[in-house]
Amino acid sequence: MVAEVRRALWLYRRLFGAQVRATLQYEADFWIMSLSAVLVQAVGVVFLWAIFRSIPEINGWQFWEVVLIYALVVVAEGLSVLVAQGAWTLAVTVNFGQLDAMLLRPYPPVLQVLSSAVGMNGLGNLVLGTGLLIAAVRHVDVSWNVGRVALGLLLVVAAAGVKIGLNLLTNCAAFWLRSPYSMFAFSMHSFGELARFPVTIYGLGVRITLTVVLPYAFMSFFPAAAVLAHGPARWLGLLTPVVAIYCLWIGTTVFRYGLSRYESSGH
Repeated sequence: MVAEVRRALWLYRRLFGAQVRATLQYEADFWIMSLSAVLVQAVGVVFLWAIFRSIPEINGWQFWEVVLIYALVVVAEGLSVLVAQGAWTLAVTVNFGQLDAMLLRPYPPVLQVLSSAVGMNGLGNLVLGTGLLIAAVRHVDVSWNVGRVALGLLLVVAAAGVKIGLNLLTNCAAFWLRSPYSMFAFSMHSFGELARFPVTIYGLGVRITLTVVLPYAFMSFFPAAAVLAHGPARWLGLLTPVVAIYCLWIGTTVFRYGLSRYESSGH
């Protein structure tokens, strides 16, 4: 079992490296994508700044605390796009019959799909998100120690796992929706943008959806609450690694179920 996991990880690294080298052949595209990602995310930060110029806090959360929540989303998206962008190509892969070739290779199809594309805009997200995280932790009123820093790093990685799992799960709709476009997954991704802010500002239905149904809040709000020891929900943030494992498991399970009904594209 251990040997199989090591082999799968080695093959994933090789495929990922090949995609990175192919993408970097177009240097201008790389810089445009990276800079555009930074600009798009920076607009959101400016929006936060404009809000907090008028009000001192949002439901008990101050500016730099909300920036920390926002930064966690940006970092999680950056990591997921960089290492598992292939989830967003699943609709094309399924509906154009490109999955046929993957099924013939002695390597798990789900890992082939995830490593089939590299989103270099993820680097822009990582740069900006990391900068926002550093700025936020310097301004929040928290006593930092080795344990808290280690917890924060663990929750950042787990938040990326949540995002990758949810991306795979929502894009698996391609097995049932006959369209080369990931409209369902994109709509769910847009809904997940609500996790850039404290979920306590939303109604009960939205909070339940962001926490239980599609737990995007474990990308940002709950990890931030755990690190900052903020509010009664801070203990939920400690469950972020468990939620990440669950999201990855449910994503791969639905993928296998969709794969069992895959009929190729035909002619």
